[in-house]
Parts: sequence; C-alpha cells; structure tokens
Amino acid sequence: MPPIDRFEDRLIAILPNLHRFALSLCRKHDIAEDLVQVSVIRALEARNRFDPETRIEPWVFRILRNAWIDMTRRGATRGTEIEIGSDIDPAGADGEKVTEARLMLNAVERVLEEMPEEQREVLILFCYEEMSYAEIAEILDVPRGTVMSRLARARLGLAKKLGIK
Repeated sequence: MPPIDRFEDRLIAILPNLHRFALSLCRKHDIAEDLVQVSVIRALEARNRFDPETRIEPWVFRILRNAWIDMTRRGATRGTEIEIGSDIDPAGADGEKVTEARLMLNAVERVLEEMPEEQREVLILFCYEEMSYAEIAEILDVPRGTVMSRLARARLGLAKKLGIK
C-alpha cells in the first residue's frame, strides 16, 4: 500500500470550500466547477512550492482567485454567456420559517451581487470560509489593514441595504 499523501488529503478536504468560493466569484455552477478543477490542477503542478508547515487554504484560494482573473480576462472577448436551466427548490414543510429564511438569503445574495468585488471577496473569505485577516491579505495580495477596512465597509453596506442598520 502506497504512503498517504498529506498534500492530496489536505487538497481534497478543502474542495467544498473551494467550490463555494468559486461560486461566489462567478455565480455559475458550471464555471465554478471549472475553476475548482483548474485550481486543483495548478496546485498539484506547483505542489513543490507549497510549504507543508502552513495551511493549504490560503495558498489554493489564491490559485483559484488568480484562475478566476485569468478566466475573466479571456472571457471579456467572448461576450455574454447564459446559464441554461435553473435550480428550483420548493418550500419545505415549515412554510413560514422556510419562506422567511429563503427571502432573507435571496436578499443577502442580491446585495452581495451588487457589492464591489473587492468587498464581496473579503466578506466571503471571512464569513463563509472563516479565514483570518492575514490569510485573506495573502490570497488577495493586499495589506492586512486593507482587508479590515474592506470588511468593515462590506458589513456596513450589507446591513444598510438589508435595513438592519
């Protein structure tokens, strides 16, 4: 039996998080899957540059973000793409609570889509992916203070548009 490859195990463990981040960037399932695939391939090809004593998430998330930037630059010459079909999810058994939760989630998603990309990225990485300011700064290649100010502006904007503050 071959030895367990810790790098590959760590990479596999973060696939759901990678997919969630990719989906937050592109908002299309098929493109998110492509982004994750490209990121994993790039990570495997560059595994000799990864420091095994550090967390793998910031390193791979940065690879994914760079892949997204590459993809959007290439896509700028292709024109508009439209996702075929949509996920229709009927309300659950507890209709009122499910409906309220779904409405709030939809409102948050709409506000996230309207946010400047730099604020949306920081909010997703901090709130959904639970990354530290330092890790986010590394992924986005900005100073830690910039991450903190973007997050503060994103939170305020989100609360204001949702009528919370």
